[in-house]
Amino acid sequence: MEAANNRSADFQSAVSQVCNLFILLFLSSGCAVGPNYKRPQVNAPATFRGETQAAATNSIADLPWWEIFQDDALRELIRAALTNSYDLRIAVTRVEQARALAAQSRADFFPQLNYSAGAGRNRNAANGVAVFDEGQTASFFKAAGDVSWEIDLWGRIRRLSESARAQFFASEEARRDVMISVIGDVAEAYFQLIALDVQLEISKRATNAFGESLKIFTERLQGGVASRLETSSAEAALASAAATIPDLERRIALQENQINVLLGRNPGPIPRNDSLLRTNFSLPEVPAGLPSALLERRPDIRQAEELFRSANARVGVALANFFPNLSLTALFGHVSPELSAFTSGGANAWSAAANLAGPIFQGGRLAAQYREAKATREQFWLQYQATVLNAFREVSDALISRQKFADARVQQARAVAAYEEAVEVAVDRYRVGQSSYYEVLQEQQQLFPTQNALVQTRLNQLLDLVQLYRALGGGWK
Repeated sequence: MEAANNRSADFQSAVSQVCNLFILLFLSSGCAVGPNYKRPQVNAPATFRGETQAAATNSIADLPWWEIFQDDALRELIRAALTNSYDLRIAVTRVEQARALAAQSRADFFPQLNYSAGAGRNRNAANGVAVFDEGQTASFFKAAGDVSWEIDLWGRIRRLSESARAQFFASEEARRDVMISVIGDVAEAYFQLIALDVQLEISKRATNAFGESLKIFTERLQGGVASRLETSSAEAALASAAATIPDLERRIALQENQINVLLGRNPGPIPRNDSLLRTNFSLPEVPAGLPSALLERRPDIRQAEELFRSANARVGVALANFFPNLSLTALFGHVSPELSAFTSGGANAWSAAANLAGPIFQGGRLAAQYREAKATREQFWLQYQATVLNAFREVSDALISRQKFADARVQQARAVAAYEEAVEVAVDRYRVGQSSYYEVLQEQQQLFPTQNALVQTRLNQLLDLVQLYRALGGGWK
């Protein structure tokens, strides 16, 4: 028993000395090879092109989506989408995958402990291979635990962990980007749906008006005071207006199905409130904020930055592969041909070692891997710059469109008012016998398309508000 204790003490002493040596080497190496991360420089403009007021520090994107979309029905749809959307749920699973990968990379910082045990009996065999052993039968019993620890002298493990952590953060930003997309897609589909409802109502009014015209012209034709030209024109106008009704009903049903898919539901009707397009609404002025703040707010920009950070760390990993790999290994256990011998000191087995392994000639593989890592880093740097530039463009496009749609709406509303007045005048003239009803028909044919155009302009304003909110990175905080 005393001999066993001495051997155990020798093993512990050897392991302690080797560990102390390499811990000292590890602590003395405070840096990791490869470039340290620095945020890419961006040529951000002082203001957004198309902004009609001085750049403000606050932004519409700082408001939550339930304060932007002042429609109770739309709010409930967005809440349902954020709960049930399959796209968002898939993005969440990707975050969990990236989180698990980051945890796997952190495990390399710690010693790896394993165990093994076995028992067997063999005859003319060794290690599972048949050998001639003069017909002797033997038994064996073994139990051991081993430990291995790679000393991260050059920072390879640290760079791998840094890369995995950046990938995890990138997946988080991707989830937020999907969240913004879900909010924007539901809002846009909802506004398009209520626009179709208003257009359907206009088509029904047009059909009724043209039907009355055809009835009047038919009676006048039978009385010999009208021509076939008037009845044919009225019939064509009626048929054209009536043909739009089933098509609009089809588009409404398809739009409802699309919204249900965004909500993670089966096809069905969608509750809505179309007052936004039926009233003469006006959108308030909204501050876009500072362009520099966009870099911190938009998830796609933040995701691109994290991917660049990950690629930057991979350069350090490729560089560390040129250096030797230092590791500690140790084993302690019992090995005996008899189970009873496990309690004796003669069955002890132990070892402690330091291993050094490094490349000498790889046929250019390591150099090629290093060049690949640098090229990948350059790729993600360019993608980051392109993402930022595209973000500035999207905000500018939305701001410019906002102003131009507002101008177009003013003129479109004037046109609708003028045509409505023209129809009233034509009807009054017809009633007092100063003109034929054909004049009324002609003015009606001008009025209804203009009303549809005004609805489309109002819809464009709402869609542009959604686009501006998305472009500024709002809705996910």
